[in-house]
Amino acid sequence: MQKQNTINPFHIAVPVDDLEKNRIFYREVLGCVEGRSDTKWVDFNMFGHQYVIHQVDSKSALNENPVDGLQVPVPHAGVVLDWEDWEELAERLRLQKIKFIIEPYIRFKEEVGEQATMFFLDPSGNALEFNPHYSQCE
Repeated sequence: MQKQNTINPFHIAVPVDDLEKNRIFYREVLGCVEGRSDTKWVDFNMFGHQYVIHQVDSKSALNENPVDGLQVPVPHAGVVLDWEDWEELAERLRLQKIKFIIEPYIRFKEEVGEQATMFFLDPSGNALEFNPHYSQCE
């Protein structure tokens, strides 16, 4: 019997310098459902994955690498969404006046690996990338 292809949820924890400001961002701007929490951390359901913010005293600088002619922030985390959900999120972020590091666009246009992407920062400077499923971009 062949095992069906499934994707297990990921867990990622990121440092933040203001727990409440980031809690509001992830809950109200991104629409993530808040789960367990304590005085120094909060769990969120980010599109079916566990994303945790942890209050820290200081953070290191963000680095960048060139991809398709643009500087991509490293490290970064994100989720692959259905095309409609990706477009809805991009519009919600625009309405919230979120400043994009990389505006929503199609990278590697008409090349192998063509995909839509967008990058932005949470209030503590953690870089987030969201893409739609590749098959949705063809």
